[in-house]
Amino acid sequence: MIRSEILREIAPILRDQLVVCNIGIPSQELHAIDDQPSNFYMLGTMGLASSIGLGLALAQPKPVVVIDGDGSVLTNLGTLPTIANNVADNYILMIIDNGSYGSTGDQPTYTGKKTSLAGMARAAGCENVVEVQDIDTGKALKAALDSGKMTVMVVKCDSGNAKMPVITMDPVTIRDRFMAAVRA
Repeated sequence: MIRSEILREIAPILRDQLVVCNIGIPSQELHAIDDQPSNFYMLGTMGLASSIGLGLALAQPKPVVVIDGDGSVLTNLGTLPTIANNVADNYILMIIDNGSYGSTGDQPTYTGKKTSLAGMARAAGCENVVEVQDIDTGKALKAALDSGKMTVMVVKCDSGNAKMPVITMDPVTIRDRFMAAVRA
């Protein structure tokens, strides 16, 4: 499976959650598959979806699911010890690990070689780290939500991008409707 196929499968699960989605193509894919006011689409700031999601989870009680990528997490490894040391049991970091920088042309990341993001999360102190194959993502996401425990999920999948339209919504509109969903 590629990322867009995973997003299509988990979209019904995400509908009842606050979602912060990684920059570029992942946001375009989620927006095209199932646009929701409770989805915050990152249009810039590579590597910060996990940090923004953690802040949101710490600030309010609703479940927060962050859809991040291996390339983005690799650009902000400081987020893993920050997550480990600021536990929010309403926070799920789902790293879709396709072994590539998908939004910039599918250049390979080191997770396709020796580097394990699950191992790095554990080494940073994250206590509930789950590694899953693409086909098991929906089941693992439901289990993480049901557990009521902060979870870092590393979802291994194939590299590849679906052709999706660019998000034409103004960033201020994305922000405002998301903030309304947080308050609801």
